[in-house]
Amino acid sequence: MSNPRLKTGIWVSAQLRICDSKMIPAAIIKRGDGDAGGVLIKINRINKGCEVVARVLDGDGERVWMVVAGGGAENKQQQIEAEQNSDDYISRELNIDPDLWVIEIEDPKGVYAPDV
Repeated sequence: MSNPRLKTGIWVSAQLRICDSKMIPAAIIKRGDGDAGGVLIKINRINKGCEVVARVLDGDGERVWMVVAGGGAENKQQQIEAEQNSDDYISRELNIDPDLWVIEIEDPKGVYAPDV
């Protein structure tokens, strides 16, 4: 028997509340399907780079978060490239899946981690 899934809109609201409670700026960039839309999270670490994470199934069939675009940065040029790479990935995915949610989080201290 599969585990019941929380509606995406409720899960996104919970993530925003978690960020708010930790004083981490977060915003919904694109609202998707409230019941079952996928989610991309753009995490901007400011001077440490920018990455996009998405929920995927691992080898055991468990849902986990994986970096799908962007990455760490050691200098300003790498920061710019990581953010551009992240934005390009999000744009491509939105063209494929209009039901997708996109959340952007500014987390220079690396405090935020999405829950499954």
